[in-house]
Amino acid sequence: MLSDIEIAQGANMKKISQIASEIGVGEEYLEPYGHYKAKLSEGLYSKLALEDDGKLILVTAINPTPAGEGKTTVSVGLAQAMGRIGKKAVLALREPSLGPVFGIKGGAAGGGYSQAVPMEDINLHFTGDMHAITSANNLLCAMIDNHIHQGNELKIDQRRILFKRCLDMNDRALRDIVVGLGGKPNGFPREDGFNITVASEIMAILCLASDLSDLKKRLENILVAYNLDGEPVFAKEIGCCGAMTALLKDALKPNLVQTLENNPVLIHGGPFANIAHGCNSLRATKLALKLGDYCITEAGFGSDLGAEKFFDIKCRYGKLKPSCVVLVATVRALKYNGKVPKDSLSEENMWALEKGIENLRVHIENMHKYHVPVVVAINRFHTDTDRELEFVRDFCEKMGVEVSMCEVFAKGGEGGVDLANKVCETISLCGENSDFKPLYASDLSIKDKVEKIAREIYRADRVKYTRQAEKAIKDIENLGFRDLPVCVAKTQYSLSDDPSLLGKPKNFSITVRDAKVCSGAGFVVIYTGDILTMPGLPKKPSALGIDCDSDGVITGLF
Repeated sequence: MLSDIEIAQGANMKKISQIASEIGVGEEYLEPYGHYKAKLSEGLYSKLALEDDGKLILVTAINPTPAGEGKTTVSVGLAQAMGRIGKKAVLALREPSLGPVFGIKGGAAGGGYSQAVPMEDINLHFTGDMHAITSANNLLCAMIDNHIHQGNELKIDQRRILFKRCLDMNDRALRDIVVGLGGKPNGFPREDGFNITVASEIMAILCLASDLSDLKKRLENILVAYNLDGEPVFAKEIGCCGAMTALLKDALKPNLVQTLENNPVLIHGGPFANIAHGCNSLRATKLALKLGDYCITEAGFGSDLGAEKFFDIKCRYGKLKPSCVVLVATVRALKYNGKVPKDSLSEENMWALEKGIENLRVHIENMHKYHVPVVVAINRFHTDTDRELEFVRDFCEKMGVEVSMCEVFAKGGEGGVDLANKVCETISLCGENSDFKPLYASDLSIKDKVEKIAREIYRADRVKYTRQAEKAIKDIENLGFRDLPVCVAKTQYSLSDDPSLLGKPKNFSITVRDAKVCSGAGFVVIYTGDILTMPGLPKKPSALGIDCDSDGVITGLF
């Protein structure tokens, strides 16, 4: 059996100019990065401004498990299947972070015969967007420290600097550090730390900015510190937002690549959903809506994180109206949620499936709370038994949702034709009249918004706040940011804030330990549980299996 990278390396790719031409994009709007990837220029937005939007399809999932659900694989497979049934679809995905690539999760280009290519480029440096974000972020940090060193005219309180450096790598040693050691020439010693790049507010800003002017304005609005009088200090007062914009100018342009079956894919922006808002850039999604009759996009992790943030943050700011949700699950993952050990998931277990399917029930119900129709996609494994699959079919029928058994990993677009047809039929029957609306109103208090998400989406009994969280939320509202949406940083493995509570947890509370305003991005981050904004590498990192031979051929990349 071929590995993902072996399949990708054997792909018959078309030149990127041909992929662009097939969706009506002329070469004058392409900025090629080699033969098979390109950025799309700013002029394309003006050209397409009056074009009608296509239908927006969100692919999300149940809570992820070690067994894997294959959400990106289904997204790519659905795009390929749309092409096979004669539909003009454009896929919009997030960019992979090097942290998971060399860590434990893997890449974000799909798998098997449903991948975006060139896979190695996408999963490694790609077009340099991650590096541009990292550089812009760290320029601001360097300018803050330099301002203090050069006299501190703004009277910045070194104990209350909020903006951290970042790096696109899992590195636990950088979570909490001390900078400025070595005497007077090296600045003032202070506590600092790193976030992973995909958790940086710069990443969130890039993904929510409408254009270059909006990007610069959002950068200026970043709350970076407080001064000695307790007053806020914003990035515009540091004076480097023009330089940051220059670093991000090209990174703001979406990247065009293709699937294994030569379907167009826009890959742009990559915030994690457990610690950030988990969606690709708003610009890429809006461009895909103009270029295709259908835009297929994906939100990170389970629907309790990625989809909630997609609806309540991205759709709110972008004025997007989704037509359909594709909810991905596997029989193996459902049994895992029924507390079957990972090494026993290949065995038929109807009792565990019956218990674990309650997780799927919650996610279906949650998506219906946004008034968007749902199609369940079961990513099939060869170990799934007929009895198990029939049980899932019956369950979905009783829930009033369509279900499709997908084989896109093994068969590519052919294995997703049934899903594509059911999605199109569902949109035709329901999506035209979908009455989408966010879960909560903007004018609710921050705590009321958190309460709404905790009760309605997580199914918690109540929300608890630490003293630190109470103070942080009060300070944020006093600064005038009460009306912002909230972005909950929470474990992806459970509906609760405890990763060990699988399935459909009951009788639990959510504990908010801190809050932070991302005033440039336009949301308030709510920290729960032990969630970290700088992950660490596992005992056996994926990097141990990756190699490159003397001819430049990469191996071991999944």
